Amino acid sequence: MSLEIGVFLPTSTPDPEHPILGDVRASARFAEEVGLDSIWSTDHLIASAPMLDSTVTLATAAAVTERIKVGYNVMLLALRPVAWAAKQIGTLQYVSGDRLIVGVGTGNPAHGDIGWRAAGVSFEDRGRRTDEGLRVLPDLVAGRTATVGDGLEVTLAPGAAVPPILVAGNSSRARRRAADYADGWITIQSDPERLSGDLAELRELAAARDRAPLSVAVVAAGVSRDVGEVAAQMSAFAAQGVSRVVLVPTGEQWQRDYEFAAKVRAAL
Repeated sequence: MSLEIGVFLPTSTPDPEHPILGDVRASARFAEEVGLDSIWSTDHLIASAPMLDSTVTLATAAAVTERIKVGYNVMLLALRPVAWAAKQIGTLQYVSGDRLIVGVGTGNPAHGDIGWRAAGVSFEDRGRRTDEGLRVLPDLVAGRTATVGDGLEVTLAPGAAVPPILVAGNSSRARRRAADYADGWITIQSDPERLSGDLAELRELAAARDRAPLSVAVVAAGVSRDVGEVAAQMSAFAAQGVSRVVLVPTGEQWQRDYEFAAKVRAAL
């Protein structure tokens, strides 16, 4: 079965009362050792709970591993000047040996707008800025000349292989953005059956743009602790056309979570 299983690095948490901040080097190495396919970092400047910088985290993870893919899940592209984001992405792609995956999102409103204000960026304008960034990001990463801002032509060097770009979000707007600019779509979902309508819409959007079907990644939260049950759930995702599932942390014991994820992968 062609379904990749990934996990989050211990860099953040949805629960501000229980921050999950662990050893990035040890967790990255362990995820690779147990046979997982990808490791991911969350991203924000000021979130509702402690959170490490995603680019530094992924660079650290890439430096201590050889095979496993490393990814943003997800980069808030609009929070940064797009040329600077492209420079970080291209450098990560280079130092990781082309193992990077770039998930892009517009940000969870649950975190509020303080991080955006601290960066001098409009929270309300983040959707437009994300679209504009995605439009030029591949050219910038590849070292091709692109026009940014108020008509400024920019060429970054050295160029790098453009990594897979995935757009995240559960809304129709996010699926349209993925169909317009990305190689794939990321959604948060635990029920494979509830995904079918969204996938049909995504296929229609891609076809309307004369594009091949996009890849689909699922962030699966709240799964059970029964390996067989979760493996069956993952198989149902794969049957829907999902190519990658990322399991979320259940607490501070990342080693236990990674071992569980590896058992699920082996059971597929």
